[in-house]
Amino acid sequence: MNNDHSKDIDKVIHEPARLKIVAQLYVVESADMVFLMRQAELTWGNLSSHVTKLESAGYIEVTKDFVEKKPRTTLKLTTEGRKAFEKYRENIKRMLDV
Repeated sequence: MNNDHSKDIDKVIHEPARLKIVAQLYVVESADMVFLMRQAELTWGNLSSHVTKLESAGYIEVTKDFVEKKPRTTLKLTTEGRKAFEKYRENIKRMLDV
């Protein structure tokens, strides 16, 4: 019997930096880039690159606005992103239970 569940693992989420980002966003309604940069221990450029990949996959929504004349970028999981993370967690659990 073939129990290789690795093919079920979402490669977009599985990358360690993106996993940190998605996991943080899963437990909050939204977060700004500065908060995520600190939580994920990433540089601004590295975070931005991973955010672009997650946004392209449809997993996060990026909102840019100004607060007291300072730019702010806010991120939140989309419904699709939330479902993808839940499925990712289920698949990892199943893979580890084998």
